[in-house]
Amino acid sequence: MATPKKAKKVVAAKKTAKPRKKSSRKMTSSPKPGGTQQTRLWLMYPPKLITRPIIHEIGAKYKVIPNVRQASVTEEIGIVCLELAGERQQIKSAIKWMERLGISVEPVEINVIES
Repeated sequence: MATPKKAKKVVAAKKTAKPRKKSSRKMTSSPKPGGTQQTRLWLMYPPKLITRPIIHEIGAKYKVIPNVRQASVTEEIGIVCLELAGERQQIKSAIKWMERLGISVEPVEINVIES
């Protein structure tokens, strides 16, 4: 158990800590200046593609920035919520490439409140 002296030091340290700055960056799916946008997608992988590093390949092959928002992977299926940021044409090309591989790609329709 902490002695009263130690407890006072901890409280004093918390009061002097600098607050974090809030980011001014907001997540949107609408186009941004310069032709860039962010799009959230649900990906459903067939069993044969679960071990392939598809998300890494997307970032290397296309000028997009992939961001995994949520994922659930088993031996039978992989389900991933993926956010892609970049130019609209690059995002469209990446989506077409994934569909040709056999990945089911669906847009995320509900905006998730970020914590």
